[in-house]
Amino acid sequence: MTAAPQDRTPADETGAEDASSAGTGTDEATGEQAVGDDTTGDDTTGDATTGDDTAGDDAAGDVAPRGSATLDPRKKHKSEPPVDPGETLLYEPGGSWWVVAIGPVLVLVTLAMEIAGKGRIHWEVLTIFGVILTGFSVLQVIAARQHVSMHLTETTLREGTQTIEIADIVKIFPASHGTETQDWESAPALGELHAVPRRRKGIGLRLANGSLVQAWARDVERLRTELTEAHLAVKMGLPPKGRR
Repeated sequence: MTAAPQDRTPADETGAEDASSAGTGTDEATGEQAVGDDTTGDDTTGDATTGDDTAGDDAAGDVAPRGSATLDPRKKHKSEPPVDPGETLLYEPGGSWWVVAIGPVLVLVTLAMEIAGKGRIHWEVLTIFGVILTGFSVLQVIAARQHVSMHLTETTLREGTQTIEIADIVKIFPASHGTETQDWESAPALGELHAVPRRRKGIGLRLANGSLVQAWARDVERLRTELTEAHLAVKMGLPPKGRR
C-alpha cells in the first residue's frame, strides 16, 4: 500500500522558514567572526613586525660606528684660536746655504787653472758642471731645512714638518747612559722620518695619546734642558713670556 502524502500545515512551513533563517544567521555570524579573526591576526602580525623593525632600528642606532673613538684627547675644534708659540728657545735650521757656494767655487778654481795653462778653455763643460753642482746643492739644502730642522718655542716643538704642543707631552724620559737599551730608543722619531736623522741624538717622550716617540737635535743636551723647563712651565699654567 502506498502511503498518502501528508498535508503540511502553515505552522510547519513557518517553522521551516524560521529554521532556515536561523541557519543563515548562524552562517553569517560564523563568517563575520572568521573575518574578524583573520583581521585581528593580520593586525597582530603587522604590529609585531613593526615592533621588531623599530627595535632593530633602535639597536642599530645605539651601536657606535667603528673608528669613532680618537686617540688624541686634545684634538682642537676649528673655532678654537691657535696656540701662541711664544719665544724661540732653540732653533736648528738643518742645512746651511753656504753649501750652495761649493759648486761655483770649484768651477772658478778649474777655470783659473785652465787660464793659467796653455790648453783650451772648456767653457761649455765648466758651465754644465757648475749648473749641476749648484742645482744639486740647492735641492740638498732645501730638503735638509724642511726635513731635519727643529724649532722649540715656549709652547710648541717642531721636528721637520711635524709640530706638537708641549702640553701634549706627558713624560720626558731621562738620558740613557747604561748598556741596556731603553724602550724609547727604538721608538719612531717625530717628523716624517722614521728614525732620528744622522748626526743628531734623540730624547724619549710619552705623548698624551699614549704613543712613544723621540724628539731630536744636534745639541741634544740643550734641547733636553729647554724642553724640560718649557714643559714644567706649561704644566704649571704659566703663559708665554711675551704675555706675562
